[in-house]
This record gives sequence, structure tokens and C-alpha cells, in this order.
Amino acid sequence: MLKQVALIALMGMSASAMAGQWQVKVGGSVISPTQDTDILGGAANVEADHEYAFTPSVEYFFNDNISAELLLATPISHDVLVNGDSAVKIKHLPPTLTAKYNFKNSTRFTPYIGVGGTAFVAWDEKSDLGKVKVKEDFGFAGQVGFNFQPADAKNWGVFFDARYAQLSPEVEIEGLKPFDLDIDPMVYTIGYSYKF
Repeated sequence: MLKQVALIALMGMSASAMAGQWQVKVGGSVISPTQDTDILGGAANVEADHEYAFTPSVEYFFNDNISAELLLATPISHDVLVNGDSAVKIKHLPPTLTAKYNFKNSTRFTPYIGVGGTAFVAWDEKSDLGKVKVKEDFGFAGQVGFNFQPADAKNWGVFFDARYAQLSPEVEIEGLKPFDLDIDPMVYTIGYSYKF
């Protein structure tokens, strides 16, 4: 009897979890680092350059106001500049998960805010300075934006958001003392959304 009650409860929980809505977003982003790093006692300045990326995301709405969004991306290539010259090339992925509050109202304009976490997963590091290794990093992520659904649109809309990611991966370059590369990028995204 207890097993049957537990099974019915689990089925009910599963049904309620599936009662929400999924949304897929397809957008283009500008990744704009906001920080730089001084090394060698201030003799050299290191910074990541600005890049562009295709950034789809998947979002699940638990109700009209609460959702969770997973930002995905195609691999992003960054040049790391030392005193303005390209010294290291990095490919990385920035998976980011945020819990969001959507300010649902009587209009077709829905602002939202979100907080969560992000990761910096690097590979294929190359440098003319010698052997280089960039370690993974994890940090805080914040998000603000809005979704707009035109009057003639049933499921689709357009969106814009700005995200902040707190990232400072450690960089090891042969012959140099390891240092944290302060990136802390702002990510500005515009694109289409589709809810089903």
C-alpha cells in the first residue's frame, strides 16, 4: 500500500513538473570583458578581447513568473592581449544557468531579472610565448532583460538581455608565474524566442 501511495505521489509530482512551458531562444551575443590584469610587477597588461558568438538557450517556466534558463553557445575564441598585442588564443564554452523572475503584466512586454552561476571551460590554448594552460573557472552570473511578443504572434517573440559573469581563470604560461586573468565579461544578446 505504501509503495502504491509513493508511486501515485511521484506520478503527480512528475505531472505537475511537466505542466510548465518550455521556451527556446536563438540569439547573437557580444562578449565584452570589463577587467584586465597587470603582471610582472605592472610591466605588462593582460586582457581578453571582445568577441561575438551564437548563443542559443533553453528556458523552463514553472509558472508565469518563475523560470530557469540555461545559456549555451558555440565555442568562443578569445585573443588574450599582452600590452595590446595578441599573445594567447583560447577556445572556451560559457555554460550559464540562471533562476529568473519574469514581471508578467497585462502588456506584451515582459521584463525579467535572474541570478545564477557560470563556468569557463577552456581548451585548445595556443601561445607564441611557450606552453600555455588556462584552467576552468566558476563564478556568479546576473541577468536583466525583456521579452516582447508582437500582437500577431502566438508563441514567438523577440528579446534582449544583458548578463554579467564573474570569471577569472588561472593562466599558466611557460616561464611566467601563474596569474588570474580577470575577464568579468558583460554579455549582450538579442534574438528570437519561441515558447511551446
